[in-house]
Amino acid sequence: MKNLGIAALLLLLVLLASLSIEARFQGCKPSGKIEGKKPPPGQCNRENDSDCCKQGKFYTTYKCSPPVSGSTKAVLTLNSFQKDGDGGGPSECDNQYHSDDTPVVALSTGWYNGGSRCLNNIKVSANGRTVTAMVVHECDSTMGCDGDHDYQPPCANNIVDASKAVWEALGVPEDNWGYLDITWSDN
Repeated sequence: MKNLGIAALLLLLVLLASLSIEARFQGCKPSGKIEGKKPPPGQCNRENDSDCCKQGKFYTTYKCSPPVSGSTKAVLTLNSFQKDGDGGGPSECDNQYHSDDTPVVALSTGWYNGGSRCLNNIKVSANGRTVTAMVVHECDSTMGCDGDHDYQPPCANNIVDASKAVWEALGVPEDNWGYLDITWSDN
């Protein structure tokens, strides 16, 4: 009878631990929504097939991103960090523009973590290859559809927004650039 009680207690502990782990890996929940506004004529930069906000459409916002691990799943998107590129103004981390030939990225708000990864390198892996890229900007998951965000919707919470150099280093054919499932880790 004593062994049955110990077994039941162990089973209860295993169930509680698995619930805790499950809650941790569910990632983060949406923090709200913003309503899209129609961009003024010529104000939404469509380079790299960027989306423009649509009048009256509601866009989900996030203050967090999924937990970071040694191999964090994400979606790679394409961005130009050059002057007049679809990334908007200068990069937040250094107030500079960066050539499309330089491997740089912007991270979703939660992963950007208030700039704590600024100018640090991360490793991006996909397509059987890995590239090192510097974090220079935030892909804002909390705001969008305004002039500060080039009239583009907020980023999802799992985005690594990368320069052309990152896509090239991963060996992705140019006609497939846009969205790619990847993993990334701190360098």
